[in-house]
Amino acid sequence: MNSCARKGLLDFMKDEDAGVYCFQELKSSEETIRDDLKELNDYHIFFNFAEKRGYSGTACYSKKKPLSVTKGIGVEKFDREGRVLTLEFKDFYLINAYFPHSSRDLSRLDFKLEFNKAFKKYVGKFRKDIIIASDFNVAHKPRDLANPTSNKKNAGFRPEERKWFTNFLKNGYVDTFRMFNEEGGNYTYWSFMHNARGRNIGWRIDYFVVNEDFKDKVQKSEILSDVKGSDHCPIRIKLKK
Repeated sequence: MNSCARKGLLDFMKDEDAGVYCFQELKSSEETIRDDLKELNDYHIFFNFAEKRGYSGTACYSKKKPLSVTKGIGVEKFDREGRVLTLEFKDFYLINAYFPHSSRDLSRLDFKLEFNKAFKKYVGKFRKDIIIASDFNVAHKPRDLANPTSNKKNAGFRPEERKWFTNFLKNGYVDTFRMFNEEGGNYTYWSFMHNARGRNIGWRIDYFVVNEDFKDKVQKSEILSDVKGSDHCPIRIKLKK
């Protein structure tokens, strides 16, 4: 997050003027986060840092003060990595989540699948509408990455990961981007190597997901692929008034 701040993040936030911002993979700590990220006019700011410095972490900036803020999902081995922040508002919960990466050697695949299971249980307990803003670290379908065939056995496109996401959506949730755009070639992450972004060799692994009953309140769900500063680009959701 500090790196993005050096590349114009705060100017982007001021220009965008969103009601809420959700950040994942802060790679920072209470001691190392920039001072200008700790205070921003008109925003209530919440961090959930990982115990391990320079790793994982989530943050929310909200113009409206939430009724409550919850760090984690109640499972210590996941919560120590700062992966989930939940903001409760009058009509809905906003869940900011950074799902584990399975690692290139798949050494964390089991950990990720355990997190997935625990996360599903966590969100299932809410009795209000929910919005999930998340790097799910999975490309759901072949159209969600540039090279599906060569990535079938790789982290982020493993059958186990994709199956879990399919089943999660079938449990009453909606991938909001696909409400408005069914085309491939729309990605949210590109490797820094081999000019991947310039060639649009990417993955769509960042999503806004809402519960089925809430989907009619979604006016737009977009990918801001022109915004630079990270190997991910921002995504945006707009709700009907």
